[in-house]
Amino acid sequence: MTARSKKSRAVVDMLPGMSDRVGGRPPKAEAEPEAMTLGEAIARSFAIFDRVLAAFPVVATIGLFSGGNDSVIVNHLFRRRVDAIAHVNTGTGIPETTQHVRDVVAAWGLPLHELSPKHSYRDLVLGNVLSTRGKNIGRQVWKGFPGPAGHSVMYRRLKDEPLQRLRGQIIGRHGRSRNVVYLSGMRWAETDRRFRNAEEVDREGALIWISPIVHWTNAHMREYRARHRCDLPHQHAEHRLCTPAALPLNEVTVHLHMSGECLCGAFAKPGELDEIEFFYPHAAKPLRELEQEAQAAGLPACKWGQRPPGSRRGRAGRLCAKCTAMDGQADLLSEWRDTGLITAAQFDTFTRTDEQRAA
Repeated sequence: MTARSKKSRAVVDMLPGMSDRVGGRPPKAEAEPEAMTLGEAIARSFAIFDRVLAAFPVVATIGLFSGGNDSVIVNHLFRRRVDAIAHVNTGTGIPETTQHVRDVVAAWGLPLHELSPKHSYRDLVLGNVLSTRGKNIGRQVWKGFPGPAGHSVMYRRLKDEPLQRLRGQIIGRHGRSRNVVYLSGMRWAETDRRFRNAEEVDREGALIWISPIVHWTNAHMREYRARHRCDLPHQHAEHRLCTPAALPLNEVTVHLHMSGECLCGAFAKPGELDEIEFFYPHAAKPLRELEQEAQAAGLPACKWGQRPPGSRRGRAGRLCAKCTAMDGQADLLSEWRDTGLITAAQFDTFTRTDEQRAA
């Protein structure tokens, strides 16, 4: 069983077929989570989905696919029960992740809604986007690279607005008489914030968010990957789609431990852009160039990922479970160094502070 404390979770490896449960009772859970085998957890996921379809007039079910490890599992699980897949191409992400999503969805034979924000990340950073409503009409929506306090603005403009626009295109003016379902991969065991805020079903007007694997533990996720991902000792097909039923693998997540579909930098770790640049220099190049533009424009927040002293934490968006500060980054880099993935010199580069870089 996975034990949970306020500050950390002690993870115990589970043998296949054993039961596991989320420690404690999440505030938005209907009841104390039960211990389940993976098979029972899957059955519960389908039951959550079926309950919504029975209760509401749903005209479309859309799987939300970021390219990350959790979203690939929920979409793999429901690939035969959704009408389409949606991926928000924020314009700031790693192109390999978006291409991964395109290839996987095509292999599954599903329609793909590749969504884009109305305003670019560059325009948001340079202060070129003005508010068009409310008391702040005509004012800049944001200016400079966002720290934690700016994450809600970036999330709303880069991710939420395109998804709301898709909802509007599907239902038109029918409102609550027609509903769209979005399937996401939120889980109580992901983070303390998810433990507090995630729920099985969250209705937002004519939009119904379902988190069908919300009750899955990390052990369930590992067992599902072991059961469905191809690990045979052979030359793997692209994205490890070696069989029609194989669970895909996005290599970006192997290198960076995140999907990289949005690089707004609001919750960036120290040295994160250096890591991105090491593996994906073409993705870091526009951010470096934007830093130069911001500096030339005289913007105080002219460095990607820089957190002003004393900046408040800010709110992470519904689909940004991994957009928080992560402990153990030095340990991860040490592992890369010790296994030969990076050199000792590269480790020193990644772990130097801003002050050390400037010296």
